Amino acid sequence: MTALQTSPPAAGYRRGDAGYRRITLALFAAGMTTFVAMYCAQAVLPSLATDFGISPAASALTVSATTGLLALAIIPASALSERFGRTRVMTLSAVASAALGLVLPWSPNLTVLVVLRALQGIALAGVPATAMAYLAEEVHRDHLGAAMGRYIAGTTIGGLAGRLVASFTLDVSTWRWAMEAAAVVALGFTLMFVRLAPASRYFEAQHVGLRSTSAAVREHLRNPALLGLFATAFLLMGGFVAVYNLLGFRLLRPPFGLPESIVGLVFLMYLSGTVSSAVAGRLADRFGRARTLMTAELVTGVGLVLTLPSYVPSVLVGVFLFTAGFFAAHATASGWVGLLAKQHRAEASALYLFAYYVGSSVLGACAGVAFSAGGWGGTVVYVGALLLGATVIAMLLLARTSWWLP
Repeated sequence: MTALQTSPPAAGYRRGDAGYRRITLALFAAGMTTFVAMYCAQAVLPSLATDFGISPAASALTVSATTGLLALAIIPASALSERFGRTRVMTLSAVASAALGLVLPWSPNLTVLVVLRALQGIALAGVPATAMAYLAEEVHRDHLGAAMGRYIAGTTIGGLAGRLVASFTLDVSTWRWAMEAAAVVALGFTLMFVRLAPASRYFEAQHVGLRSTSAAVREHLRNPALLGLFATAFLLMGGFVAVYNLLGFRLLRPPFGLPESIVGLVFLMYLSGTVSSAVAGRLADRFGRARTLMTAELVTGVGLVLTLPSYVPSVLVGVFLFTAGFFAAHATASGWVGLLAKQHRAEASALYLFAYYVGSSVLGACAGVAFSAGGWGGTVVYVGALLLGATVIAMLLLARTSWWLP
């Protein structure tokens, strides 16, 4: 057997089953609550800077504190799910995050707000760390890609909704009520998840300790296919965040000179990812994950190139394709991780997400250097290099699966 082979589960929810509908709706809600909570702060950063009298960089700590601590907590959260169960960890995680979200808008100063946002990142970690393993265990492998696509769709809409709910509320109120409105939305989706999520049928509790968790992590890191998917997450998310971090600066400057209200609507392009992630999951089930992954990455690259001309329609079409391709690739790669990991799936999913968020933090920050040195053209070259690396990995995975249809 090659490193890419797995033993298909004998059973699991299939499309058309009532259980399949419940689990996919529950995980859609889980994706929504996680990303609403995570990214709602982005919409109020200017207001935070004004209210607290701080710099934009300081206000951005309210976002980086959440994502940074989430990345650090993902592997411990996945280990807890191996011992105490997937649904239990996800439920506690979502409820704790929702409770913190209701409290943190009333922080008396920036320090308290950043600390509470960091705690919220730790609380949130249990959902993304466990969701992929939960689906991989409970859904039949022939329908896993489509189920994973729905979960990723929930994360895309959640990321968009968190920004838009806060933005719309900010037009008529303060940043505190804007974040409170987003917290109420997150709470609603948390309750939806708790109500719908089916109990685990195939989960088997395992002993958890530092030695066993470290051994599971080392086992996954020795798997070339999994290592390739972790690298893919690192490269793709780094490029994605780089584009969305810097695109606003480009559109606000000449020759575009667009108003901030219009530039903010660019986030609506996330909706292309909502559709593409669900479609990619079905295509991966039908045509193979390596082929689907490589195709999605090529679409991402085409979109990136189309953002080069100083012509608004070309930029918008480019961002649309770039976003759709990215989320299709993410849905395909994340679903594949759950299939490749024969054991300790939660740790495998956690490593994927750790690479994903580290890529966002490290590579996304480094993109600023490329933008300062070469403008948007320098940014496209930088992100293009990341995409090229991810595409090479997909080609290698495709070559290895030529003997075996994934």
